[in-house]
Amino acid sequence: MTDDSTPTDEALIEDATPENSSDLESARPQLQFTIETTTYETIRALERRGNGEVVLLAERHLPHGLAGHVTIKRLRNPVTFERCQRLIEEVQLAFRLHHPAIAQVHHLKIHADRPHVIAEYVDGPTLDTIISLATMREKPLSAPFALYIAAEVADALHHAHTLRDSENRPLGIIHRDVAPRNIRVARSGEVKVTDFGATYSLMVGREETPGLLLKGDVAYASPEYLHRKPMDGRSDIFSLGLVLMEMLTCKHLFDVEDEKAPNATVDVKTEETPSVPLTQMIALVNRYRPEDVENVMAGLPDVLKAIVHKALQRKLSERYATAAEMRDALRAALAAESQPFGRKEASEELARMLSEASVLRDRVELDEEGIFPEGLDADEATPAPNEE
Repeated sequence: MTDDSTPTDEALIEDATPENSSDLESARPQLQFTIETTTYETIRALERRGNGEVVLLAERHLPHGLAGHVTIKRLRNPVTFERCQRLIEEVQLAFRLHHPAIAQVHHLKIHADRPHVIAEYVDGPTLDTIISLATMREKPLSAPFALYIAAEVADALHHAHTLRDSENRPLGIIHRDVAPRNIRVARSGEVKVTDFGATYSLMVGREETPGLLLKGDVAYASPEYLHRKPMDGRSDIFSLGLVLMEMLTCKHLFDVEDEKAPNATVDVKTEETPSVPLTQMIALVNRYRPEDVENVMAGLPDVLKAIVHKALQRKLSERYATAAEMRDALRAALAAESQPFGRKEASEELARMLSEASVLRDRVELDEEGIFPEGLDADEATPAPNEE
């Protein structure tokens, strides 16, 4: 989409036209708002984030009937004009992104004094849920599945990183929150990167994130981002390397086993409460070595180790130069597998995993949060019907 078709501020943010009050947390569909002739009814919450944002599942109604599902992300209300401008700019950026592996953003509406972003719905769990299920089964994702997902994400990132404006100026987009919670795998096997809300760009006139505020999930942040040093697309490559490692091992490079790990002195703060204290996270990032990567990846093929090692280099200059280069390495490793692996095979593996997890959940009462972080119910954890 060119600049000429990018929505204006007025087109992006309009007053919603509520037709009755609604509780966004209700399990029953409730009328939310109408945009022109399309009505959106919320069904249930999909996810609640530490920064106060809620992701909701909604039905879209056209005059002639249902038109499928969408997600509605209810954001925190901007408290200043500058933050409101930044919100508009984030959605303007999202409108520019058109790629098969990026969930499309449709609208931004203000309802009940809260911004709501309406986006493409992906009928499948987040990678965060998938890794949780794999951990519960004590069986990491297969190497082909992990390579396939990572390659699709890398391709999407390459699209974002290389996007230019109407005057052919690089936009310099960096996602800054490449984490399992922002990657969804559809039951069809499609992979979608979501949530460019933490994105950095060089878009002319863009309102900057406050200098000492870290956005996104810092557990997947690059060293340079945590230290507020210059970044480029290679920062997202580091994050994707952490995600790939976790898919292959069900372990995070910075899993904390030693509660006495030293803390670092920091002068930054996070937008949301991190799973690991920021001071401890920065200390772990400061001291990690290639040997730590090797230990987590022990027993895996050398080709997989090599990809993760390169993505997780401390220096930007020693990582993959571009997301496209990492994508090509991932696809080459995938092509070297004994059997072809693509969308169909990903769909089948996901269906098996959800089916097995459903059985385990029926047998064990789960009182921990995070095993099914997206509210995955037993009736959802069933294989998708075969499609010819």
